[in-house]
Amino acid sequence: MHKILMLVLLVFSVQACANNQLETDSTAAAQNATEVVEVTMLKFKFIPEVLEIKSGQTVRWMNKEKRQYHSVWFEKYGEDESDYLFPDEYLDKTFDKPGEYDYRCGPHPKMIGKIIVK
Repeated sequence: MHKILMLVLLVFSVQACANNQLETDSTAAAQNATEVVEVTMLKFKFIPEVLEIKSGQTVRWMNKEKRQYHSVWFEKYGEDESDYLFPDEYLDKTFDKPGEYDYRCGPHPKMIGKIIVK
């Protein structure tokens, strides 16, 4: 009887560990999908210039200049230019659809970037 009880407890323990691992894996996947990925605006560049993310992730453009303002403009997609981002200000945008999204800085047209959503 004692051996049967130990065997039952062992089976329940293994099952509980497996369920816990599944919950941990799904939580990690959800966190990765909502993770904020940063693009730095510095020295009239978007760094990185090309960024690959997963669908559902958010990109944060952070202005790290000392005195210069920038914007983020998905002009060729018909979107309005963002407000100007002054030093230490940021803009967040979530990308839900796979594709490639080119953008530029409104005041500085040579400052370009691309988001690739997988």
